Amino acid sequence: MENSTILFAISKECPDADLSRILEAARVQSVHVAVLIVGEMPQIPIYSYGAPPYGTTVIPEDWQNEARTEQDALNAKTDAVEALLKRHDVSGDITIVCSEPSLTASSVARRAMLCDLAIASDDLRKKDDLYRQVVHGILFQSPTGVILNSGAGAALAPKHVLVAWNASLQCARAVHQSLAILRQSDALTVAVFDPEMSEFQDGENPGSDVAKWLTHHGCNVTVQQLPSGGREIGDCILEQSRQTGADLIVMGGYGHSRLREGIFGGTTRTLVQQTEQPVFLAH
Repeated sequence: MENSTILFAISKECPDADLSRILEAARVQSVHVAVLIVGEMPQIPIYSYGAPPYGTTVIPEDWQNEARTEQDALNAKTDAVEALLKRHDVSGDITIVCSEPSLTASSVARRAMLCDLAIASDDLRKKDDLYRQVVHGILFQSPTGVILNSGAGAALAPKHVLVAWNASLQCARAVHQSLAILRQSDALTVAVFDPEMSEFQDGENPGSDVAKWLTHHGCNVTVQQLPSGGREIGDCILEQSRQTGADLIVMGGYGHSRLREGIFGGTTRTLVQQTEQPVFLAH
């Protein structure tokens, strides 16, 4: 991962200790860290006095005070992050995104487009809608993969990785985009759930094709073909990850169209909502 650029999306409440752990992991791997501080601009309650078109538009003073307070907090966090970058001797830059909620995803995506990897900080989960917008923007509006539940930064250099494989384009992209991480791991398990053993589905020996390719990259690969037993696939992935001792899950991310509110698909939603296992998602 040397010379890569990692986007680290945080909120103004991100603890310095969490940021320090990521920066130290980045320093060891000689990567550039693009810190993205994501804030929430309060909705503007616009009032109009008088009959249109002669009425006067008024923005309440309370909103202006809220917006000013949010901006001051983001600026203060910027100063704190700058100090941490210097303390850890890490190459980095800092950007603030603070817009109305409907624009957050696209704003985050624009910054993620020029990064090799993104991490969504755990503190963003304190505001569920903000977290969803950040993850959705990176996953579905940029070409960059995202790590969730990064913890102490171990997800950047995992010892054992579980790849949830299903021969889809999204899953193949996840493997391609995480290849630098996979190469560093000591062991890699390719898990195929409810495989369809046909030429036009998962192949005659599901998982063996991607395992062979990963082996050529120096990965120590084991293939597992597993029945779901009718359970939700996301739960099966989490259980198998625990059983194999994996410290990172790699899988494709899926979602519904914007006509259906751009929500995450079932398996993706399960992996996004859980907080136990670090997971790398790509679409």
